[in-house]
Amino acid sequence: MTQDLDAFAGIPRLKRMDNMDINWYPGHMAKAKRLLADQLSRVDVVVELCDARLPYSSRNPDLDKLLAGKKRVLLLNKADLADPAATSAWLNYFRAQGIDAAPYSASTGKAKDALAVIDRAAKEAVERAAQKGIRKTVKAMVVGVPNVGKSTFTNKLHGGNIAKTGDRPGVTRANQWVRITPYLDLLDTPGLLWPRLDDQLAARRLCYIGTVKDDVVDLAMLTIHLLQDMLKVQPQAVMTRFRFDNPELRGEELLEAVCKGRGFLMKGGICDYDRCCAVVLDEFRAGKLGRMTLEMPVKKARLTIPGAKKDDENKPQEENSDGED
Repeated sequence: MTQDLDAFAGIPRLKRMDNMDINWYPGHMAKAKRLLADQLSRVDVVVELCDARLPYSSRNPDLDKLLAGKKRVLLLNKADLADPAATSAWLNYFRAQGIDAAPYSASTGKAKDALAVIDRAAKEAVERAAQKGIRKTVKAMVVGVPNVGKSTFTNKLHGGNIAKTGDRPGVTRANQWVRITPYLDLLDTPGLLWPRLDDQLAARRLCYIGTVKDDVVDLAMLTIHLLQDMLKVQPQAVMTRFRFDNPELRGEELLEAVCKGRGFLMKGGICDYDRCCAVVLDEFRAGKLGRMTLEMPVKKARLTIPGAKKDDENKPQEENSDGED
């Protein structure tokens, strides 16, 4: 670990993210959590969205307790940006745990595919109402951590931009009911994190996808970790995109190679780390390096996946990209 830290020593304003906690829980999230709980009694189905590139890290473990007893479906959103084989492995994992899971892309997918998933989840409630001679209007709630595409998903089903969207966390600050069809209402909710991000590897990966605000972490360190993680799963794609040829580079040397390869240089040939970090993060988030998944379900994880049964032999684990315990 000492050697890893030394590799970052030359980067200006480095906050040594390895040695600090990543936490971001603004006041509006605590309020949103209370409002969400208040609406649960009105809801038939909960649609949870996670990021298909990080299906473990991008799920809020607090939702299990909060949503206990509710019919729930998990959508691996942004599946068009994830490795298809990895997505298939995650779907098999979740389904083996008794979780109703499906892939989806709120930006490019078809509304009818998402509606079919909701209809399937609401089938029992609709049939119970039908037995009483009532044609039920299903009420579904959309939940997830910030920046996984909840409002884009709502807009896709609505067919127009009724929910405010953005490429940063915290755009949605209040619950919003949206009429999708005469028999389906959707509640778009603010993204929710949990008060303390105890799993710091998962916390760092939340930063990769913009769930945690960029200005609360050191972007140079974050970018180095992202590049190292990507090199472990898609080395050729990373080297081709950022124009360097050594997959063994780490630390400041890796960031410097990207600066030189892409021409992020200031007067005198000095590396423009700020521009480099912004581009690397933006291009990963936009999927410009190709379809990529940074974690896989494996046995003997440190933490149980949200919503899974208590089975030590079937827990997923984050990939250990930095040699950490």
